[in-house]
Amino acid sequence: MERFRVEVIAKTANPNQVTYAALHQDYSEGFVFDEREHWPPESLCGELIVKRLLAGERGHYGPLEHPSIVFNCGYFPHSVMQQVRTHRLLSFDVQSNRYTGKRIADAAQGLRDIEEVFYLRPVGSYSDRQGKRYNYTEDLRERDKAWCLEAANRYQQLMEEGISEEHARGIIPFDVRQHWVMSMNARSLMHLLDLRSKPDAQLECQKLCELIWPHFQEWMPEVAEWYEKTRLKKARLAP
Repeated sequence: MERFRVEVIAKTANPNQVTYAALHQDYSEGFVFDEREHWPPESLCGELIVKRLLAGERGHYGPLEHPSIVFNCGYFPHSVMQQVRTHRLLSFDVQSNRYTGKRIADAAQGLRDIEEVFYLRPVGSYSDRQGKRYNYTEDLRERDKAWCLEAANRYQQLMEEGISEEHARGIIPFDVRQHWVMSMNARSLMHLLDLRSKPDAQLECQKLCELIWPHFQEWMPEVAEWYEKTRLKKARLAP
């Protein structure tokens, strides 16, 4: 999991003011753009968002759909991407295994570390969804690593035999690492954190949320502080 990365490509520069403008327009007689020079500063807008929209479980999340943020997520297993893509109001561009098979061939030839291409959980004690515990030993992990290398070799062989990329990718192990770009609004970001940072979420999805979290804190600190106190890791119903 040390290879996992989340970086910000772009984000609304003044997310709290954008949200404030939206909530203010809801009850303003005037055209709020004309009052722009008199909007509260960014940090105060954050406090107003919490006070007027979120505090006391008011549940007024609509104005938080206006500011947006774009993440580049890298080196996560395919299963994480599948889990995250189930969420509403998130947009994705995912690294294709039809056009990006060179990294697999490189692993087969020893030009890349096999674990740069395929994800295997660290050695340790785990449990299934029913709470049954098991040990993932070094021996088991080494056998799985060898199987990944065998699959990469078979992929390379198929490519050399002229098999099409979309055909050859069918033998790639499920948790091949993938990169993707995803964009979301502030409400959707909290929705993602609600469901994928909770204790029974897939371990690797929890790690994704851990890497997203500091970006959220930096982007909308007042909202993130409220969220940390009231919702983070509490498995609350998604807003």
